[in-house]
Amino acid sequence: MTLLLKGARPYGEDAVDILVKDGVIAAIGESLSTTADTIDATGLVVLPGLVDLHTHLREPGREDTETVLTGSRAAALGGFTAVHAMANTDPVADTAGVVEQVWRLGNDAGLVDVVPVGAVTVGLGGEQLAELGAMADSAARVRVFSDDGKCVSDPALMRRALEYVKALDGVVAQHAEEPRLTVGAQMHEGDRSARLGLTGWPAVAEEAIIARDVLLAEHVGARLHVCHVSTAGSVELIRWAKSRGVQVTAEVTPHHLLLTDAQAEGYDATFKVNPPLRTAEDVAALRAGLADGTIDAVATDHAPHAGEDKECEWSAARPGMLGLEQALSVVVDTMVDTGLLTWREVADRMSVRPAQIGRLAGQGRPIAVGEPANLVLLDPSARAVVDPAALASKSRNSPYAGRELPARVVHTLLRGELSVLDGKVQK
Repeated sequence: MTLLLKGARPYGEDAVDILVKDGVIAAIGESLSTTADTIDATGLVVLPGLVDLHTHLREPGREDTETVLTGSRAAALGGFTAVHAMANTDPVADTAGVVEQVWRLGNDAGLVDVVPVGAVTVGLGGEQLAELGAMADSAARVRVFSDDGKCVSDPALMRRALEYVKALDGVVAQHAEEPRLTVGAQMHEGDRSARLGLTGWPAVAEEAIIARDVLLAEHVGARLHVCHVSTAGSVELIRWAKSRGVQVTAEVTPHHLLLTDAQAEGYDATFKVNPPLRTAEDVAALRAGLADGTIDAVATDHAPHAGEDKECEWSAARPGMLGLEQALSVVVDTMVDTGLLTWREVADRMSVRPAQIGRLAGQGRPIAVGEPANLVLLDPSARAVVDPAALASKSRNSPYAGRELPARVVHTLLRGELSVLDGKVQK
C-alpha cells in the first residue's frame, strides 16, 4: 500500500508530507506528490504508534467481556499499534500453547501487534515458576512475564524469577501488593475510607514490595518493571533505585493520572480498581514522576468487566477500568495541556520506552525515512464527551463516562496499513 499524508505535524512540529510505501516511511518533505491515495492531515499531530505494556484482552476464558479482536479494535481506535496481553486469562497464559494461541488470535485480527505476557508462576499461584523458557522460545517470543492481578509475594521465588528471566533478556513486571496488608481492602486507606466505611488499602502495601524488589533486582542484576505505580512514595523509591543504577522501569495508568479516591464517594463501583485511586497529592507526584522520566511509561491496565461484575455493591464488584480508547486523551488532558510533557515526550512515554521495555524491535521507532510506518495521527483541538455505549470494547466500565476529554485519534497505521481511518476501525 502507498499512502501520502499531506500537511501532518510530526511530534506537533512543522507541517510536512509523509509518503508511506510498502510498510515503511519512504519520504518526508514539503509538497510531495504521488499517484497514491492521499489523506489530508492538515493540523494533525503525528506520533509513533502507541505501545501498551498492560492490556487485559480476556481471551481465552472471558470472551463475554472482551476478545482479542474487540480489544484490538479498541486499541487501534486509541492510537495503539502494539499491546501486551496480560496472562490472567482462563486458562492462564503460563505455557507455550496458551501464549501462542493469544499471539495467533492477534495476528488474525491484524489491527495491532498483540504481544502475550507470560505468567511468572503456574496458574498465578505464586508457588512454582511457569514454563518461562518455553514461552520465550515459542512463536510468541515472550519477553515480559507477570502475575498481574496477583503479586509474586514470596521473595525467594521472585529472586529466582528475576534470575531466570535475565537469561532470556526479559523482564519481570511486578504487581506490587503485599497481600497480607490488603486483606479485604476496598479503596485507598485514609480519612475518606474510614468515613465511607470501606476497608483501606494502605500505600505501604505497594511501597514495601517495590522496595524489596528493586533490591532483589540490584542483587541479581536483572530487569524489573513495576506495574501501575499509584503512590508518591512509590515514585520516590523508583527514583532512588534508578539513582543507584538499578535496572528498574515503571508505568502509570491514565486513571491514576486523572482521578482520585474522591470518586468513591458515590459508591459507584466503576471506580473500584487495583491498585486503588489515591489522593490528589499522589496524583501530583505521579504526574511529576512521569514528567521527569522517573516513571517510564503510560500503560492502560485496560480491564473490561461484565455489567453484573460492576453494577453491584462496591464490596462485591471486581476491580478494573477500561482504558485503551481514552488513554491518549487523558495524557493530553493531564500532561500536555498542563505543560508537563511535550509531544515528543508523549511519544517517548507512550511508544519509545514501552517498546524498549517489551523488546519490540519494530515499534516505538522515530518518524524518519526507512522506519516502519507505525503511526497515529490525532487532532489536538478536538474535544468530545465519552459515551461508553460508543466504545469498541465489549464492556462498558469506563471511568470517563460523561467526561469531556481533549484530542481525538483520527487515523492509525500499522506497518503502512490503515487500521483506523477518520476515526473508524477498518476491520
